[in-house]
Amino acid sequence: MRWVAALVLLVSGMTALISEGRVDAASRGYSSTYGARVVDYALASDLLGRRLGEVAIVPPGDARPSLLFLLHGRHDRTRRSSPMSRRSGPESMLSNALFAGLAELGQRAPIVVLLNGGQHSWYHDRRDGRWASMILDEAIPDAVRRFHARPDRIAIGGISMGGYGALHLAALRPNEFCAVGGHSAALYESYGAAARVAFDDAADFARNDVFKAARQGRFNRIPVWIDGGTRDPFREGDAAFVSLLRARGADVAYHVWPGAHTTSYWGTHMAEYLRFYAATLAECR
Repeated sequence: MRWVAALVLLVSGMTALISEGRVDAASRGYSSTYGARVVDYALASDLLGRRLGEVAIVPPGDARPSLLFLLHGRHDRTRRSSPMSRRSGPESMLSNALFAGLAELGQRAPIVVLLNGGQHSWYHDRRDGRWASMILDEAIPDAVRRFHARPDRIAIGGISMGGYGALHLAALRPNEFCAVGGHSAALYESYGAAARVAFDDAADFARNDVFKAARQGRFNRIPVWIDGGTRDPFREGDAAFVSLLRARGADVAYHVWPGAHTTSYWGTHMAEYLRFYAATLAECR
């Protein structure tokens, strides 16, 4: 009865692999990809002199896709207290809400690339690295080549620190993006109000001030989305930024919903974020 024993071992092994896959997915913040592929890859950055772990979500289908880049928020290794909080960087953005929202889009779903911004780079060129240049000149072109995507169908957004980063990058090269979104964007109107780790000094803030970019009309040719919770600490700064955009005639969608600066808030509205990006990518000229 050796074949019976072998069959039992085979079935047990397959069960173990399936269980392991489920555990791995759960540890990464989701239970189903809804048919999408999760691609982990490394970007060798010459500008930063290091390798960065990136994550991409590739929906089903074989059409030449559009790209949505999402930037994560700040994370601090000294403040982890739960399995969920141990996920950082691109990993922190994986969720059931993200996969379900992409699935709802069907054939309109873009490839989503979750880019690495370190612990608290704020995605701008600064003393510890050329983070903005890395994304614009290395990470985005690499993803276009890697996934055979359309270079004229690119959107960018982010959460918290990543929301500022997306707006900053779009301001640097507004003609390269079909849309930009800041979700609970960590925006500061002055250097004195900024988090200590966000900018190196007052001169660094002045070089990378998105409010100044808005006054210069850098967002006037690109659809902008800003949202935040009623109890979000960045609500006033985001509202001031939206007022400035509207005064300059920019195309901006602004939403304030119940909630705080939390993953549950962003998860609740992830499908709405993705519908905005899909619509603007489809209409991009």
